[in-house]
Amino acid sequence: MILSVRDWMLERGISKEQLIQASGLDDRVIEAIMAMRYTPSPEQRRRVAEILKVEIDQVTWAYIVEVAHVYGHGPQFGRSP
Repeated sequence: MILSVRDWMLERGISKEQLIQASGLDDRVIEAIMAMRYTPSPEQRRRVAEILKVEIDQVTWAYIVEVAHVYGHGPQFGRSP
């Protein structure tokens, strides 16, 4: 079963604070991994998977980029619609 870090945390009953404390990683890094805004290094993946008691390949480490719809050409071209 492949789940996100957040899903594994819910499954295992591990809080964000516990993951930060046990991993030794910066809180901003853990928050970014949980929100899937950051792809962790192999060492960071190993630490997190070890704490979650899963294999590294049981976690989706995908980076999700939110699509931003931008209209117009920007201020350098004058007024935008």
